[in-house]
Amino acid sequence: MEKLDLAIRGGSVVLPDEVRRMDVGIRAGRIAKLGDIAADEAKEAVDARGLHVMAGMIDVHVHLNEPGLGDWEGFESGSAALAAGGCAAYLDMPLNGIPPTVTVRALERKLAAAKGRSVVDYGCWGGLVPGRLDELEPLAAAGVVGFKAFMSAPGDPSEEAFREVDDATLLEGMKRIARLGKVLALHAESEPIVARLTAEARERLRSRPGGGKFVGGEFRVGTSAADYSATRPVEAELEAVRRALRFARETGCPLHFVHISSAAAVAAIRAAKEEGMDVTLETCPHYLTLTEDDLGRLGSVAKCAPPLRSEAERDRLWEEIRAGRIDMISSDHSPCPTSMKTGDLLEAWGGISGAQSSLELMIDEGVGRRGLTLPQISRLLSSAPAKRFGLYPDKGEIAVGSHADLALVDLSAGYTLEAGDLYYRHKHSPYVGRSFSCRVAATYSRGRLVYRLGEGVFPAVAEEAAGAAGPEGAAGAGQWLRAGGRPVAAPGFRDDRAARGRSL
Repeated sequence: MEKLDLAIRGGSVVLPDEVRRMDVGIRAGRIAKLGDIAADEAKEAVDARGLHVMAGMIDVHVHLNEPGLGDWEGFESGSAALAAGGCAAYLDMPLNGIPPTVTVRALERKLAAAKGRSVVDYGCWGGLVPGRLDELEPLAAAGVVGFKAFMSAPGDPSEEAFREVDDATLLEGMKRIARLGKVLALHAESEPIVARLTAEARERLRSRPGGGKFVGGEFRVGTSAADYSATRPVEAELEAVRRALRFARETGCPLHFVHISSAAAVAAIRAAKEEGMDVTLETCPHYLTLTEDDLGRLGSVAKCAPPLRSEAERDRLWEEIRAGRIDMISSDHSPCPTSMKTGDLLEAWGGISGAQSSLELMIDEGVGRRGLTLPQISRLLSSAPAKRFGLYPDKGEIAVGSHADLALVDLSAGYTLEAGDLYYRHKHSPYVGRSFSCRVAATYSRGRLVYRLGEGVFPAVAEEAAGAAGPEGAAGAGQWLRAGGRPVAAPGFRDDRAARGRSL
């Protein structure tokens, strides 16, 4: 029998329902054997004793900002950071690149920017925006994994940037996406509520004694963490979630709610699931490890939307995870130049750089402090995303026949994160200075070593990357995960479109 290309020996392998000491054999990029592997069965071997072997994370929510804004992050640095964090695949959002991925031509430009430059595998979201409804079907045919819409303003006011949906676009878009068999991912915050509260906050701060000053001819206010958080309350999230669910109930459109920050929103989505609706949700490491007090302490490096919540809200989210009511965890990595993370909180860029730390955060906090198991963490980070977005069984679990996408983690290698450890283009993160109880020791993508602690990220050799290299000469062998077919429906989904007369 043909030899294995690689044997990872002696690790504690995290399986769907248990952790078991065993060897992992890899051939042609896939897992070929689980169990004892003799010394002469493999061409190469890696000693994983003392390490836990997990399925590589699948991060379904990152913003790498190409084409057009590669100076904010880009495929090379962003995918390197993901690899260093134990992530073996990611789905890139349709913004903030210019142009956003709302046409096939824009998708082609993104894929050209990614080719040969991503260290790990990647897929792409398309966008639902006003005036582009007729682009949905061509984008679906071209291979986007699903569509993303904002129910509040995305933050970039420029004419060519991504735009939030109005209700008419959202409703019609849901009808079309349902017919296409795709998932609609939603940033759920009510724009009328957020816009009104933000305007009121600005006016209130202007009138506060010492609350503002003129800088460069413009009036700037001094916003506290509480001031900013008050402009995006839980009620804004909850209203948008309920409205989207009402539209989905009418149209049969599968939904995925991104970066849910409150237990009240989780409860509303859970009720929809219990009705049999096809809906899932994610939350993010920052809502599970940081609070509004950290925003006050750290400043705009910890600004995001929805904002960080109270300690009590954070604890309620962990209870929802423990109860199995949160489907998955994604980073919502939203980087920008450090200069955009300075100044007043209302004006600073609202996004957290965190993709490199997601797996370590969830093990450190979830297992070390909250009592979850490694199989539970693996489901949240790997198998649930893979199943929801059509990547399973190739990805998401350690099983014979699956891609050899693996993260080797040392649970005893505590360290304190420093800016110099980060692979981001701009080395800021709210997690800098945090002490972790574990560390990613190595990451494999389709059986290829892409990261090893102490040695760094390994670009592909030229033949692996088909000669395609980025502007700095680094090549990546990550492959585009072109979507085909329908995603897996959410657990408990009942297709009752016939009962509604298929009146879409």
